[in-house]
Amino acid sequence: MLMKQVRISAQSKDKLSRLKGKTGIKNWNILARWAFCYSLKEGSIPVDIAIEYEGGVEMSWHTFAGDMGCVYEALLIDWCRNNCLETDEIALAKYFTLHLERGIGYLSGTNFIRSIDDLLALGLE
Repeated sequence: MLMKQVRISAQSKDKLSRLKGKTGIKNWNILARWAFCYSLKEGSIPVDIAIEYEGGVEMSWHTFAGDMGCVYEALLIDWCRNNCLETDEIALAKYFTLHLERGIGYLSGTNFIRSIDDLLALGLE
């Protein structure tokens, strides 16, 4: 297990709320999974910024990852290794959070996502 709790900032919570409305996806965790993977696909190292969690969303790792927790953790470890970064617990938690926040920003900021079909099209790229 990568971490016990997944936290999302208030700003990202608002972005996820808008994405929920556009896509019809009702659960935060589904969109958060898409965001995390979309950020990993970007390849670059996310900017290390301070994140304000007050007013945000918190979910357990199992709620975020479901039965695929090992897969998400392996994807992050592989990304860290490919970028010559540490893979200790602290580094993994840090990069997971940065990818999650960046991915949410990407998905909500593109204005490409207007429906669930647009989101699915990202998966086909």
